[in-house]
Amino acid sequence: MNKFKRIKESAEKRKGGPAELARLLTIPATESELREVSDDRYLAQLTRCVFNAGFHWRVITAKWSGFEEAFHGFDLGALLTKSPDEWESYVEDARIIRNWQKIETVFKNALMVDEVAAEHGSFGEFFADWPVTDQVGLMKYLHKNGARLGGKTAQWFLRFTGKDSFILTGDVISALIANGVDTNEKATSQRDLKNIQNAFNHWQQETGLPITHLSKILSYSVGDNVPVDVLEGYQGSQTVTS
Repeated sequence: MNKFKRIKESAEKRKGGPAELARLLTIPATESELREVSDDRYLAQLTRCVFNAGFHWRVITAKWSGFEEAFHGFDLGALLTKSPDEWESYVEDARIIRNWQKIETVFKNALMVDEVAAEHGSFGEFFADWPVTDQVGLMKYLHKNGARLGGKTAQWFLRFTGKDSFILTGDVISALIANGVDTNEKATSQRDLKNIQNAFNHWQQETGLPITHLSKILSYSVGDNVPVDVLEGYQGSQTVTS
């Protein structure tokens, strides 16, 4: 693999220099901060990421206050004690996106969050303790135990909660391949994901940078060169855990 210094220099050149690039490198949450996030906020973020998939994010953003109201602020007790009829009535609730397959994930993911909290004290404890060097394992856990948390949905969940993490966008995958990482262009097999995780762990040790920064720098080193002001204005707009 190439030294990450070369990748960072390429991203800096494209974005107008080190200072401009630094504006885009948001600081990940600390383990302490992740532990302090309440279970309802984790469920809210899971729900938002699930509903974002397949819809334009601006649609979900515009209706998000309705989601919060309809799902009782994502209070686990209120949601897990609803009757089947009450859940089915959500398909007629104009406050949310009335897609039953996605609506039922709120209940299923509430169960996962509740079960994890019962075992670990809170979902935040479990989430904070999972090592960033094994993001692939955490994604696998969420996919297996949650609902509709495969693909990039889990990756966006990690990013929007503030967990130090990578997101395998098309630009990131292109940059990984261009810099010597052995992965398929779709990067969905366990082999590909293991190779990618190893690459990020290697570069993290090489640079001391958070994996979130490595992921963003990779994406800014290739592809369409979106202006810094546009990218900066979008950052954080999908976060509901704070």
